[in-house]
Amino acid sequence: MNLEDYGFNPTSMEAFETTGRLPARVTSVHRERFGLLCEHGETYGRLKPGAYYAGTEAFPTVGDFVLIAYNPMGDSQITETLPRKTAFSRRDPTPGRGEQMVAANFDYVFIMQSLNHNFNPKRIERYLTLAWHSGASPVILLTKADLMEDFTQQVRQAEAVAPGIEIHVISAKTGYGLSRLEKYLQPGKTIVFLGSSGIGKSSLVNALAGEELMAVSRIREEDSRGRHTTTHRQLLRLKSGVMIIDTPGMRELGMWDISEGLSEAFTDVEQYFGKCKFSDCKHNSEPGCAVKAALESGELSRERWESYCSLKGEAKYSDDKNAFLRQRQQQGKSIAKWNRQRKAANKKYHGEMF
Repeated sequence: MNLEDYGFNPTSMEAFETTGRLPARVTSVHRERFGLLCEHGETYGRLKPGAYYAGTEAFPTVGDFVLIAYNPMGDSQITETLPRKTAFSRRDPTPGRGEQMVAANFDYVFIMQSLNHNFNPKRIERYLTLAWHSGASPVILLTKADLMEDFTQQVRQAEAVAPGIEIHVISAKTGYGLSRLEKYLQPGKTIVFLGSSGIGKSSLVNALAGEELMAVSRIREEDSRGRHTTTHRQLLRLKSGVMIIDTPGMRELGMWDISEGLSEAFTDVEQYFGKCKFSDCKHNSEPGCAVKAALESGELSRERWESYCSLKGEAKYSDDKNAFLRQRQQQGKSIAKWNRQRKAANKKYHGEMF
């Protein structure tokens, strides 16, 4: 098997050929065991404790290229994680664990939203922020076009929260719009799917593959929610040579260090920051605030500004929880002080009136 067909760049091969270790790509993660592909084909591996649990190596995730001590009789040993060109992470849902890598070394992020009850522009904003921060190119797919007679409104809403991003309306059931995805589906390219349960990720994989590679669950008609058919992150290679990383539907998408992605996703908001009268403007009530002026004129929508502030606050929380809580506490004290002063002023005013 040729690992280059799976996106591996062999330019650094000489650096470790003499060590007896082989490059491999992580195709699945099962707790402490990893599915791998190497020149010998499919195998499994476990982490070398001295390298990983001592904190010197980044824990592998799906899509990573690693070095292994190959064992033809059983599990190989993973000794090193090679540098990533792109990576997608979130806040680990387990308290106290910090960052959790979800996928690595992909070229495109397919942000998927169905056109039925699942459609949520706010969720698109969140996924888009993380996609930009990953270093890959985001593409928005609005799925299940077969369920809608007119999806103009949803497309316009998606365009409003994702200016400049390519948006494709598709149906895995009928094949509508799938031909427009061919420019992304090139041999050696890796695509990561992001979306909640019930939006048709498994159906799309099967449609693109031309065969049933993944089980498809039925959704509830009343709310369009489905079961998580993907129980673990995995990398699939289609006959066309394109690779797809599917992730379990995530109920909570915790933000983690997404400052760069936030700027890319909200260029329409941050364009005003350098136009304020004061360089340290907080965009609250300062005179000469360009953001405030844009909001008052309608040039910047209130919804976009509130979304930006919400995600910015969540990013600050992830980056420094204690500092964020101190800031919130101080803000609470300031608001309480202002309320006391306002009540005192009102009491004095009414006392003078009578």
